[in-house]
Amino acid sequence: MILDKYLLRQFLPNFLIAASMFVFIILLIDLFSNLVRYLNNEVPFAMIMKISLFFVPKSFSYAMPISLLFAAAYTLGDLYARNELTTIFSSGVPFWRFSVSLIIVGLTASVFSFFLDDVLVIPTLKIKNELSKRALRQHITENNSDVVIITKNGHLVYSVDYFDYEKLVLNGVNIIETDGNGTIISQIRAPSAEWKEAFWELRNAVIYQYEGNVLRIRPLPYNTSYDEPPEMFRRGTVNVEELSAKQAGFLIRDLRSAGLPFLKAQANYYHRFSFSATSLIVMILSISMGGRFRKNILLMSLFASLSVAVVYYITEMLSMAMAEQNYIHPAVGAWFPVFMFIILGLTLLWSAKT
Repeated sequence: MILDKYLLRQFLPNFLIAASMFVFIILLIDLFSNLVRYLNNEVPFAMIMKISLFFVPKSFSYAMPISLLFAAAYTLGDLYARNELTTIFSSGVPFWRFSVSLIIVGLTASVFSFFLDDVLVIPTLKIKNELSKRALRQHITENNSDVVIITKNGHLVYSVDYFDYEKLVLNGVNIIETDGNGTIISQIRAPSAEWKEAFWELRNAVIYQYEGNVLRIRPLPYNTSYDEPPEMFRRGTVNVEELSAKQAGFLIRDLRSAGLPFLKAQANYYHRFSFSATSLIVMILSISMGGRFRKNILLMSLFASLSVAVVYYITEMLSMAMAEQNYIHPAVGAWFPVFMFIILGLTLLWSAKT
C-alpha cells in the first residue's frame, strides 16, 4: 500500500538517527563508568577502543526499543503537525490501519532482537567482559572448595574438599548414596577423582556398605557411573547473559539437579524471551501517543520516549528482583511488565484521536 511505504520512508531515517544517538550515549556511559579504572591500570587507548567496539552489539540491543519508540512517536507527531494525518483520516483510513506497518516493524524487531542476542550480542559481550577483566587485571578463579551437591533426584550426595577446574580433579571426595528418603545405602571415600571425558575416575576409593547388621569396608571396583559434569562443581561464576538460550536452559537444569540455587538463572532465562517483546510494546505505546503532540514535536517525543522507557525498565527491574528472591514465579517476573504495558498501549491507542 502506498501509505505504508510512505510511512516507512518517514520512519526509517528517524530510527537510524535515534539508534545511532542512543548507542553512542550507552557507549559513553560504559566508557566513563570504567574510565578511572582504565587510567589507574594504564590501559592503552587501543585496548579501550577494542573493548568499546565489542560492546557495540549489546549497546544496539539496549538502544533498539527506545529508538523505535522515539522514531515512531516523532514520525507520527510530525505528520500530525503537517496536517497529513488529518488528511488521511478525512479520506476514511482508520488510524489503526495506517499504523499497521509500524506494528509489523515492531513485531519484526522483536523476533530479530531475540536472534541478534543469541547469535551476535552474547558472544561479543563475553569477549568484551574477558578483555575488560584482562585489561583491569581481574582474575576470577573457577576452582571451588567445600562443595556439596545433590543429584540423581536426591539419591546421590557429593561432598568435595576442593575442586581444581583447570586440571578437572576433585580432592577429598565423599559420595553418599541414599534411597531418596534419607536412608543411607552406601558411602564412598576417595582421596581424589579425575574427569575422564564422560565420568569421574575415583582413585584408591573404598566403599562402606552394610551387609545385614555388619558394616563392610572394601575397595571400590572400577566404576563409570559417577558422571556428573565438572561444571556442577565449579564456583558459580557463570553469567546467564553470556550464554545462548539453549546453553542457559542446560545450566538451569544442571543447577536444579545439583540442588543449587537456580531461581536467578531461571528468571534471567525467561527475561531473555520477554525482553525481545519490548520492541513490539514500545511501538504500540509510541503509536498511541505519536499524534498527541503538535508543538515542540522533537522535544516532546524525546521526553515521552524517555519517560515511558524509564517507567517500563523500572517496572521490569522490580518484577525481576522479586522473581530472583522467589517472591513471585520467575516466569511472572519476566512477563508481567510485558503484558501490563501491552494493555496500557492498547488502551492509549483506543483513546487516540483519529
